[in-house]
Order: sequence, then C-alpha cells, then structure tokens
Amino acid sequence: MICWPDNNRVGPNPGAPRLRRWISAGALLLTIAISPAFGEERQNVVLIVADDHGTDLGCYGNPAIETPNLDRLAEEGTRFTHAFCTTASCSASRSVILTGMHNHRNGQFGHTHSHHDFDTHDWVESLPVLLSRGGYETVSIGKFHVQPKSIYQFDARIGGNPGGGRNPVTMAERCREWLSDRPEKPFFLYFCTNDPHRGGFRNDLPHQPNGFGNGRDYQGVKQTTFKPEEVKVPPFLPDTPTCRAELAQYYQSVARLDQGVGRLVKVLKDTGLYDETVIIYTSDHGIAFPGGKTNLYEPGMRVPMIVRSPEAEQQGVVTDAMVSLRDLTPTILDIANADGPDDYKLYSRSFLGALGKSSPEGWSEVFASHTFHEVTMYYPMRVVRGRRYKLIWNMAHDLPFPFASDLWAAPTWQVQYNKGMDAMYGKRTVRRYIHRPEFELFDLKKDPHETVNLADSPNHRQRLKQLKKKLHAFQKRTDDPWELKWRYE
Repeated sequence: MICWPDNNRVGPNPGAPRLRRWISAGALLLTIAISPAFGEERQNVVLIVADDHGTDLGCYGNPAIETPNLDRLAEEGTRFTHAFCTTASCSASRSVILTGMHNHRNGQFGHTHSHHDFDTHDWVESLPVLLSRGGYETVSIGKFHVQPKSIYQFDARIGGNPGGGRNPVTMAERCREWLSDRPEKPFFLYFCTNDPHRGGFRNDLPHQPNGFGNGRDYQGVKQTTFKPEEVKVPPFLPDTPTCRAELAQYYQSVARLDQGVGRLVKVLKDTGLYDETVIIYTSDHGIAFPGGKTNLYEPGMRVPMIVRSPEAEQQGVVTDAMVSLRDLTPTILDIANADGPDDYKLYSRSFLGALGKSSPEGWSEVFASHTFHEVTMYYPMRVVRGRRYKLIWNMAHDLPFPFASDLWAAPTWQVQYNKGMDAMYGKRTVRRYIHRPEFELFDLKKDPHETVNLADSPNHRQRLKQLKKKLHAFQKRTDDPWELKWRYE
C-alpha cells in the first residue's frame, strides 16, 4: 500500500513544494514496479540488539568471559573493531538504529517510558515501515523502548515469552513458531534482549552484586557463573572487590545472552533459513557502569558489531572500518534492495561494501550526539571521532554530569563516591568524572583511556579549530537544533 504525501504534514522540509512530494511518491511507485519480485534472491535479515553490552566477548579479546556462539558467528562473518553508538542511551540509540538518523534529528531525545516520555517525530519513516513497503515481512520480539508504535510499525510482534527479554533462549524458540509458519516472502527479524542490563539493586550490601537479571532459573538456560577474581577489569573502572563482584554478575548475564544467540542460529538452521539470512549482532551502547553508559567516552560509544552474510566471499574477517549504529538502516535497506526516504543519506550510509575488507577506504570518522537519558539528565554532547583524535563538546559543562538512576545506585560507583571527590574511579578522580570542561580533546593513540585533555594545549590549537569546524558542519548538515549554540552562546 502506498501512502501518498499529506500536504499538511510538517516534515523534514515543511516548506517543500507540493509538486516535489508528488514526484517523490511517483518515483517510489516506479521503483517498486521495476524491483525484483518480492522474495526473489533477496536475503532475510536478523538484527540482534543486546541491552548495555560493551565489547566484552571472547572474539573481542576478553579471555575471561564465555561467548562461544558469538565468537563462532564472528568466525563466519565480519567483525568490526571500530563500531560505535551515536548516543549511549537506550531509547535514543534504538531510534537511531531504526531510522538511520541521529536522535537530535528524529526527535527521540531520550527515554520513552514513565514520565520521561520522549517521542520520535511523526514524519519519520522507520526501517520496519520501509522494509514492509519494500516487500519484507517484519517482526519484532523483546525490548522495544521507542515510540510511538505507529512510527515503528512492524507487521507482527511476538509476545508471551517465558522469562521475558531476560531469557533469549525461549525468545529464540518463540521465533521458531513464527518462522515455521511465515508468509512466503523475505523477512526482517528484530531480536532485542534485556540482557545484560542492570537490575535488582542491593545498596545495603555494598560488596554484593546488584543483579543483571541473575539469581533465578531460566527455562533452557545453563547457568554460567564467574569468579570475581578472574574477571578482566577495564581501565575505566576501579579494580575493587565491589567492581569485580559486579563484573562477574554482568558476565553471567552476557553468557545467558550468548546462549540465546546460539539457539536462534539453531532455529534458523532447523527451519532451513540460515543460508538465506544475514545476521547482525550489536548493542545499543556500552556497558552499564559509570564511565560507559550515558557517556561518550570510548567505553560508552564502543559497541560490538558482527555481520554474518551467507554471500560473503571470505569468513572470519576483522575490519577496522569506523561505522556507527546510524549506518544500520541504510545497510539493511541495501541488503533488502529497498528504498529509504529522499534525504536519509544525509545522515548515514550503507557499510555493505565494507564487509569482508580489513581496511576499506573512506571509513575513518564517526560522529555522536547525545542530549538526554532520563528526562532529568539534560547534558547535550556532540562528538567527532577520527582514527587518532577525538573532540567532545560538553554544551552544559557548567552543570555536574548527571547520573542515570541505575548507574548512581551501582555499588561500584557508590563505594568510590563515598570515599570523597579525590578518590580514583578508574583513570579519573570522582571530581573529574562529575565536573567536565566545555571541550575535551584526546589523542587516542597516545592516550587511549582519554585522561589528558589537550583542548587548552597551544600545540593543538589548530587541531582543535579544525575539529570544531567539522563538528559544526556535521550539526548543520544533520539539522541539529543545538547548532544554535555556536551563534548564541
């Protein structure tokens, strides 16, 4: 069904001539008319999005964790070493994944649930809508966390899962029922777990873990536990008994997630669909510890990205192409041979051509844009990140950095915070974590943990100027409302 443009609609270009809209709609009709028949030589797509999973996998160099199924997927596909979210916040990031637009453009500035209640603009055309229009059957299961549903409309939603999004094994089995009795056309499956998100706080026991969905049995899941003394503590976190206990619990949640991925692969093989399906694995943003989630430091921005395609000429490729979650929508549309909105290429691009290549040209820079997490957490940041240098603009730098409720309650943070402002939290003091300068410029080659701010260095004055110019141009190109800050403040 073709929805003709509404002449009263306020969209990306509210002043655009009516004729242009009719021409666009006519072009869409022509495109569909000359496209291959639905289901003919077009691959299915499964997009798996974990919740708050950093790059803690065996294939990403963590020997202490157990992720055999994801590691095997990487062996059969392409693993990106430089994949990034654009905003380290759940709802906002998921809106980027499903629209190909930064959240400052699509309007999903922060969370959707409870009193937060941010909405995507009503003119946005999301990935499932575009795929459905292009002849795909679209289905979602698990965490959703974007709104309104009319914008993110799937043809079907699978519910009734025992254990909810915390049991990806039964999620996969629920998909078996749908896959075995689906329409005869290509499909897009959006598979979103709640693991390894935090949950179950125990602030009365500072040296005890605070959840991550553990402490109960899950149907079909083999419980995998880890010893705190054997976990790998990343440099941005303090190496304390409390932190190690929390990381062990986080690992357990990741191991449960990995089992769900393994079961989903088995379901695809059992239904004869594995060799016709592209599988993409990623996370909405980095790990849910202060310094990761809600931050645009590296632990917050870096995400896993594994793409397994049955048509790939090479397997087990590791690529350094710098991609971000905003590139998923055009990549999947490219796989599906489906059209996007006229202007979506202003915001993102397909990385399909980079698959199977270790160092493809033209993939050496990403941008990030964060404004809210919870509604009380206004702290707009914009980032340009190249191979070596990274600039963070903290627009609300006069304010203390705000905390997500789950991160503030995290025992790892509370223990260090209660020691005082000069206590070390990883590579920073508590004070430096909370109070940030307007601009942070880092040389990631010499300073991978982002501890030495070069923004005031005379030797880097020209570089700072160049990166500011790039950041400003990015904001103008993507219609960022906060671009006004350059002129009025």
